[in-house]
Amino acid sequence: MESGPAIFAGAAFTLFGGALLLWTTVRALHRAPVAHGLSPRAAVALTSLSGAAFLVLGAWCFGRL
Repeated sequence: MESGPAIFAGAAFTLFGGALLLWTTVRALHRAPVAHGLSPRAAVALTSLSGAAFLVLGAWCFGRL
């Protein structure tokens, strides 16, 4: 019963985290702003940390199966 929500949550977190890391990498390589109102280094660090956290959370959800 609980595997369905865990699979959905793990997939959602993993896809979002991977997409956020990919988006951040592409924006940083093109020297485009990642977030408005922050310094470029802080924005890249914050979004990279968030993307990695979402990937870890997705892996944790999949590990709970």
